[in-house]
Amino acid sequence: MNEQIIARHWLAIIAPKAAPALATSTVLILARIWNANGAEHSIGNAVLMTALSLGAAAAGACASVGRAGDSVIAGTAFAASGALAFAGVAGYADGLPLPLLLWSVATAGAYGLAARYWRTDRRDRVTYERHVSDRREERVHIERVETIRGTTQIEVARTGAAYAEQLAQALTTRAMLPGFDPKALETAGLPQLPTSNREV
Repeated sequence: MNEQIIARHWLAIIAPKAAPALATSTVLILARIWNANGAEHSIGNAVLMTALSLGAAAAGACASVGRAGDSVIAGTAFAASGALAFAGVAGYADGLPLPLLLWSVATAGAYGLAARYWRTDRRDRVTYERHVSDRREERVHIERVETIRGTTQIEVARTGAAYAEQLAQALTTRAMLPGFDPKALETAGLPQLPTSNREV
């Protein structure tokens, strides 16, 4: 079987690993830009971000409740809630120490959550590759057995054809012998051999 060889670009390999750091860094940069444009010590902006963060957390809680709960929607809502809370604090605070501390905690938490999904994804991929490999080996085995069976049938047919050809040649050679009399064979008690000139 011919397998398609796919060479992934190094950016495609590195992008999923860098996504959590890029996300938290983007939130930090946007929050500091917001801070420089008037969000520092602004009670109204802090109340707005708190309300948005609590709303996203409530949406995540509602999405995760019950049997019909969707873990993807709940995870997205909780991530949005955390990002909004982080952006609100980073935008409200003066100076960089607290925003950088929150950025490092958020980045570590994002990598902790992502590592769990990466392990699950790797486990699923390995399981799938094993399943495909087992199926491929099983099919190769079946193909080998069928090839051996077909080759055996062809060889048996060739052997039978060669035997029939040799028998026909022997009968023709026997009939051409001088003084050959099939009646003498019958009276001697030998088994009757088929001939083309036998009398009915």
